[in-house]
Amino acid sequence: MRSRHLLCLFVGLMVWSNSLAPTPANAADSASQPNILFVLYDDLGWGDLGCYYQNESKHDRTHQTPHWDAMAAEGLQMRNHYCPAPVCAPSRASLLTGVHQGHASIRDNQFDKALPDVPTVASVLKSVGYTTALVGKYGLQGEGNSAENWPAYPTKRGFDEFFGYVRHRDGHNHYPADKWPIANGEAHANPVELWHNDDEISSQLKGCYTADLFTAKAKKFLVEHQSQSADEPFFVFLSYDTPHASIQYPSAPYPEGKGVNGGVQWLGETDRMINTVGPIDSYKHPDYANQGWTDAEVRFATSVRRLDDLMGDLLQTLRDLDLEENTLVVFSSDNGPHSESYIQNVNYAPTSFQSYGPFDGMKRDCFEGGIRVPTVAWWPGKIAAGINQSPSQFHDWLTTFADLAGANVPARADGVSLVPTLLQKGQQATPTTYVEYFNGGKTPNYEDYEPSRRGARRGQMQAIFMDGYKGVRHNIQSHADPFEIYDVAKDPGEANNLAGTSPEMEKLQQRMHDRVLQLRSANATAERPYDGEPIPADESLNADSPMVVTYCPTKTSIVSRLDPAQSTKVDIEGLDLADTVRSAGQGNARVQTVLNVAKTGRYELRLKATGDAVLRVHDAALIDTTGHNKTDASVEVTLEAGTHPVDMIVRLAGNDSVPALELNELPDAPKKSRKQAKQKRKSK
Repeated sequence: MRSRHLLCLFVGLMVWSNSLAPTPANAADSASQPNILFVLYDDLGWGDLGCYYQNESKHDRTHQTPHWDAMAAEGLQMRNHYCPAPVCAPSRASLLTGVHQGHASIRDNQFDKALPDVPTVASVLKSVGYTTALVGKYGLQGEGNSAENWPAYPTKRGFDEFFGYVRHRDGHNHYPADKWPIANGEAHANPVELWHNDDEISSQLKGCYTADLFTAKAKKFLVEHQSQSADEPFFVFLSYDTPHASIQYPSAPYPEGKGVNGGVQWLGETDRMINTVGPIDSYKHPDYANQGWTDAEVRFATSVRRLDDLMGDLLQTLRDLDLEENTLVVFSSDNGPHSESYIQNVNYAPTSFQSYGPFDGMKRDCFEGGIRVPTVAWWPGKIAAGINQSPSQFHDWLTTFADLAGANVPARADGVSLVPTLLQKGQQATPTTYVEYFNGGKTPNYEDYEPSRRGARRGQMQAIFMDGYKGVRHNIQSHADPFEIYDVAKDPGEANNLAGTSPEMEKLQQRMHDRVLQLRSANATAERPYDGEPIPADESLNADSPMVVTYCPTKTSIVSRLDPAQSTKVDIEGLDLADTVRSAGQGNARVQTVLNVAKTGRYELRLKATGDAVLRVHDAALIDTTGHNKTDASVEVTLEAGTHPVDMIVRLAGNDSVPALELNELPDAPKKSRKQAKQKRKSK
């Protein structure tokens, strides 16, 4: 190290009055906390909803979704909602942990990797009195073979109850106990494991189609919770494994009626667990059986229609239990539509129904068809019917649900609360909508895609939304590669690339290049071509701006965002720092300052804190010790010469140590400047 102590932050905290005495974390009482039912479909395309696309489609094949359409007519259609990545594992991980893919531990195709031991949507809600349940597909458990030794089993990540598939691949089969003779291989032909809490129970589930099974289990939870724990709010994450392949038929027609006394029902008997047990893979929906379609097309349309019927059943159950006016229901999809069938010698493509809607791209693409997902929020009496076109993303839900529940938001969360959008109250903060992903394949050669991207290599991909425009790039070789820039509101098919067409677009191109470096951190398990690039400085900042310290006495088990109602700014000049930290006791402190870097180069940021801490430079979370109980952490990063905003939140542990941050220059050679990178882009 050639230079030490270029920056040292000392946080002094003073408790000014008894009004700052520690308060409980759960600010909301149970009467004001809504129940939350989050329904996630597997590979349901934006274009698969009737009210989004199918009802108006001029394609020669269409299917219907009457219950989703009715729900959407009563709720908020979030038509520009995005998944974090165009494949299931990273999307589900970002949803549960509230961080985008620039900060997630699970990225790319890291199926079955353990979800880190950090706050989840479930644990955050559980901390303020919610009963939590996960029903359906998981795939984030880590290495192991049982509930006991999977390190990230759902009940170890905030869920009180789990019922469903643990492993990612098991979720490809929709009959867990039955052999499927027409499958394209043993992996999809043989029975698989399905778990309920500590027990593997697949042998009891003969003839059970998982979409029916998971819904019946969710209905059972709702009925029992209302009869036994009606005074406690609940969070249910209903995570379907359909309509993703295998594209298997249900085992019976949909039962008569819906709700508590109709529709799918939980019977609880071995080999007759639900009331739709029957011959597997046998029921074709009559609306589609005689249309002259291929068997694969009838299978897919029947699967989607089944999910639609099941949603109608769930909403009627809430009505029957008088829960609809205190239950927020959200449904979405983990990514764009798929192209698998898992049937021997049978192909399926989303072109059959144009499941990607008016967009190009599908699952594994970062064009709109791969990442824009159908999303509706429904809450009678609270959410007004309408259509919202503002971009938002999965990681916003943790912050949103915490806001509604009166829970503390983890400092590591990247999302903003969407409550102003949902309830039309207050000013909506602008969400960060960002995608990064790698896939070694190519965008399909579909005739209704733009010719330039048919069969184009995917490779390293990235998308960023700024100022009403989308920047996207595929097959990234270096950070100098330009973004294609689209106005997706006017050009949903991304046909008119605006990059380079005006001085304004040139400036936006540069800002997109800067922004993607200012909001993410590198991950050694998912390397990117731009990992080593200097984080651009913010020339608008004043290097002499005073440090701002804010203190919130609310006790939290993890480092959390500060509650504005309980927080106060602290005058740190002239204080005995150790004494003031000691007097402050427990709580969370936020330090905001400006870091002035003399020259572009490689640096070490070393944080010595009193407890868990999250440190961001710009919006890049470079140090995050949440749950690690580390008081000394460091990171190496390349910084551009100039001023950089620093935003650090520390959970005070009530000891005598003083939080401090050091910046140490490392001997690495400087990286290319932004000017050099811009010149390289122009030469391409």
